[in-house]
Amino acid sequence: MKDVKIAFRKPIYPVSEALNQYLEKHNRTTKIQFLYEDLLRFSDSVNILDKEGKDTLWLGVLYPEHEFKEIEANLNKIYTLLHSDGDEATLPYLKVDTIDFCTFGNSKPFRIRVRNILNDNHTNFYIKQADASRIYGLEIEDLLSPNRVNFLIYKNTLIEEHILGIPGDIFIQKHLFNCTELEKAQISKEFVKFNERCLIGLLGDMRSYNYVIIPIHDFDQVIYRIRPIDFDQQSYEGNLKVYLPQYFKENSAMVNMVLEKLKPNSIEQYRKEVRSQIVKRVTSSKNRFSELISIMKQEDIAPEANVIELKTALQKLTYDVNFKYCKTMGDIIETGINFVLRNHKKAY
Repeated sequence: MKDVKIAFRKPIYPVSEALNQYLEKHNRTTKIQFLYEDLLRFSDSVNILDKEGKDTLWLGVLYPEHEFKEIEANLNKIYTLLHSDGDEATLPYLKVDTIDFCTFGNSKPFRIRVRNILNDNHTNFYIKQADASRIYGLEIEDLLSPNRVNFLIYKNTLIEEHILGIPGDIFIQKHLFNCTELEKAQISKEFVKFNERCLIGLLGDMRSYNYVIIPIHDFDQVIYRIRPIDFDQQSYEGNLKVYLPQYFKENSAMVNMVLEKLKPNSIEQYRKEVRSQIVKRVTSSKNRFSELISIMKQEDIAPEANVIELKTALQKLTYDVNFKYCKTMGDIIETGINFVLRNHKKAY
């Protein structure tokens, strides 16, 4: 299985005034005056190892005591904004246990763990550099997928809720072989659907460590869902295969399982189910989706060469001449969704 390579690191695109107004209108902004840069003032750090002693590539960061108190107070307020619309009644019971820093990601995120001292329950969230293409990815996921996404923006700072689940690479390595044959067939179905959603939404680089697998107990069985957790490669690359998880070598175990468990007609059935679901989502949130895409169409969030390469590949794939006239990634998203809408209507 040939691997798909991403040659260059994607730049961070600033949030435009038009996008910021959209986010404010739909309650995605916060006025708490705390910036990503405030967390960069750490004075020391230690490598974080997993349970097997392997380096996780995350650093546990430490702050001077007088600075940490102010940082902790702000992080606790952010927690309440994410989870209870800013209700401050719980603030006296919140404590920041850890602040971790990731140096290898494009957005170089901080992971915050907040604990309720009354019951020892803890919750993670992330603070990252705001990137317009990532924000478009989060919004498109929220509007078109079965999943809800919770995030906030303040100037150049992005705050994201933690998405629960088992990282795909860990699941494949440690859990997949324990699944029953029926469960493997069900996971195969979900991977096909996930693959189709990524293509339609142009969410790229879904290697196994960029999505989670969520086991859900349903009466006498366990079913599985797959959710993306990294939206960095939203509508950027020109290579069409980047938007199809099936082409990444890290997903080879999933691809082989799909080929073993599902017949071609079943695969096509599940792809149609995804398109049908997206049509319903677009129809139910038509105004908001149109508003988002109209802004995205005016923005340059990818090099022109990438836009040309991708629209050419999609025109060959779909035989839809409308891709020929796309000038931005927003145009390509809109054209792709319109293609799905037209063909869904024809099918019925």
